[in-house]
Amino acid sequence: MIDHTHDITLKSWVTSANGHPDFPIQNLPLGIFRTGDTPRPGVAIGDMILDLTAAKALFDVVPQGETLNAFMALGSAPRRALRLRLVEVLRDGSPHRALAEACLHKASDCTLHLPFHIGDYTDFYVGIHHAQNVGALFRPDNPLLPNYKHVPIGYHGRASSVQASGADVHRPHGQTKAPDGDTPIFGPSKRLDYELELGVWIGPGNEMGAPVGIDNAADQVAGFCLLNDWSARDVQAWEYQPLGPFLAKNFASTVSPWVITPEALAPFRVAQTQRVEGDPHPMPYLWSDSDQATGALNLELGVSILTAQMRAQGLPPHRLARSNSRHMYWTVAQMIAHHTVGGCNLRPGDLLGTGTLSGPDAGMHGSLLEMTNGGKSAIELPSGETRTFLQDGDEVTLRARGVTDGFAPIGFGECRGTIRG
Repeated sequence: MIDHTHDITLKSWVTSANGHPDFPIQNLPLGIFRTGDTPRPGVAIGDMILDLTAAKALFDVVPQGETLNAFMALGSAPRRALRLRLVEVLRDGSPHRALAEACLHKASDCTLHLPFHIGDYTDFYVGIHHAQNVGALFRPDNPLLPNYKHVPIGYHGRASSVQASGADVHRPHGQTKAPDGDTPIFGPSKRLDYELELGVWIGPGNEMGAPVGIDNAADQVAGFCLLNDWSARDVQAWEYQPLGPFLAKNFASTVSPWVITPEALAPFRVAQTQRVEGDPHPMPYLWSDSDQATGALNLELGVSILTAQMRAQGLPPHRLARSNSRHMYWTVAQMIAHHTVGGCNLRPGDLLGTGTLSGPDAGMHGSLLEMTNGGKSAIELPSGETRTFLQDGDEVTLRARGVTDGFAPIGFGECRGTIRG
């Protein structure tokens, strides 16, 4: 669905938007912000935020209230209409400049909030290289369990502890057991980790008992974000059998606050990576030729760290890894089709995580667990420090960008959190 809103030559009268690494006029993500008063909907444009409440006279339909839930529940048509009108209002030479300019705020003067009230959060495990790397740590001869290539694996997470970028992450406590220990002990996690993921926001949702067919799954996507599903690896190792993650995951998850719409990401849609010879063919409810042709995203992903000592020394954040969203074994449509095939009802504002998106090579690991070989090989930082897992004061930032020939690059903004004891 490429149209004039993706034109690389399109410029905005908001001068900071032209060439902006994240928010040029070709992006126009939606979010919730405030300037000291009630949170309200806005659009990121360069280094500014357009206040949609103040500018509502320029639009037929705009989000209202303190979340985007009601607006995204309306489906894709109002969202697409809003994008078209935003381009008309914000483009260079627009006759609406005077009115819109009065509704702009500097992003640096604003506080960003979660864009949705999140009723439910489900984290998948579709990053196959992460699954293989982690599996190899515990099952060297058989890293992937038999079900992995037949079914999108996932678990239900904790919606109440999802927070917007910038919020501190408090080191969790729990039970851990050393490999040579006779009994578990209680205390703070010593193997705290990050996970580089994409998040998927649900729009209209479906009725209970009415599964979403894979060819209709894209209509359920309201937008995308970055997701850091912080993990206490030592707590997880002791508790996860037989039912899976619990305290190791429920203490915090961080998302980037801007909703990157499917329309903005249209230029970065690509074919799903073909399965290797011998892999099972997905069941019919998980297969669509059109989804395989255009259902994947080509997004550059990255993670960086800034320790307290690096900050004191005036050093910049240090990049730990780069990856790409193409390293997903299952598409977003397959995730949604599987999530609902048993009759589960998704609701507006629900959040799905992809799971950690590592790449196949060194330097592409989306977690410290993989990067340090389970804590056996420390990472050296520019400050002279080393890390196997996160320490108090460490700030982790995730980023994502869509880059392809012939189109303006767009980004997701920051997904940032700092560890506190």
